[in-house]
Amino acid sequence: MSNLHTTLDRANSDVVLIVDDVPDNLSVLHDALDESGYTVLVATSGAAALQRAAQALPDIVLLDALMPGMDGFEVARQLKANAATAHIPIIFMTGLTETEYLVAALDAGGVDYVTKPIKPKEVLARMNVHLASARRARQEARQAGQARNALDAFGYASITVRASDGKLMWQTALARELLGQYYAAGEVYSQPLAPPDVVQWLQRHLPDAQQQIEPPRLSVALGARRLTFRLHQQTGDSEGGGDWLIVMQEVSDSAVIEAMSLSFKLTAREAEVLYWVVKGKINRDIADILGASPATIKKHLERIFTKLGVETRTAAAAMALGRIRQLNPQFEG
Repeated sequence: MSNLHTTLDRANSDVVLIVDDVPDNLSVLHDALDESGYTVLVATSGAAALQRAAQALPDIVLLDALMPGMDGFEVARQLKANAATAHIPIIFMTGLTETEYLVAALDAGGVDYVTKPIKPKEVLARMNVHLASARRARQEARQAGQARNALDAFGYASITVRASDGKLMWQTALARELLGQYYAAGEVYSQPLAPPDVVQWLQRHLPDAQQQIEPPRLSVALGARRLTFRLHQQTGDSEGGGDWLIVMQEVSDSAVIEAMSLSFKLTAREAEVLYWVVKGKINRDIADILGASPATIKKHLERIFTKLGVETRTAAAAMALGRIRQLNPQFEG
């Protein structure tokens, strides 16, 4: 019979763990599954089953209901209580057909059952159904993870928050980093709940969001940097308000200035001057901010007007603000 390996090659076969204290039962099932191309692991007690499942993370478990010591019902409960093994489908094998036993099997976390004496073809058919469902679930989880990581790559971090109590259901790597910077003084953000102002914002605007009306964005400042939160979509069921995907993006003055420089072919100093014009500052104020003279700022402005094809600071500010908002819709001029 196959030996247990901590890491198993899943490229070509699914891994099945059979748990039964009767060697004859193990032998019949092992041979049938092995011939069908499965990688087969075995355990003859509940304790051994838990150990093998935790080490190998099989794709499915065939579990004898009645065994001496720890029975199959308790094994199933412990597998489901462990986050690492909770996702593994369990098919009970039982010689008991009374309704109470079958209900107990399902209550303990089983997805199905087969009755003894075991018919290998029936077991294979049941397994295929549940393995197909498990594969779909894994594929969907991978695709969701890839989509979230893609958001990170473009500077859009994302979190999912449960509306009823603010629990942080998951977060991408970039989201964890940003929450740490803005809400944990640069340390790792390790709270089980989303930040209080995010939870309050979500709960306050939940009625509009449920009517598919996008609420105003939440903006949190950290010096010259700002982190904005945008409610994207509901991802869970609607009970208690559901789970909500929130997309976060950081905007800083330096990023906006660089964007203006690239957009309008301005020098770095010209872009800085235009940025403060957009912010409503007069030449004297801009000179103080940038450590230059008002006359120098006036010369920069003249060159800016020429490059933008405008004649007034109002027109320059309007053109710049329009372009900035195309690039960063959450920018506050």
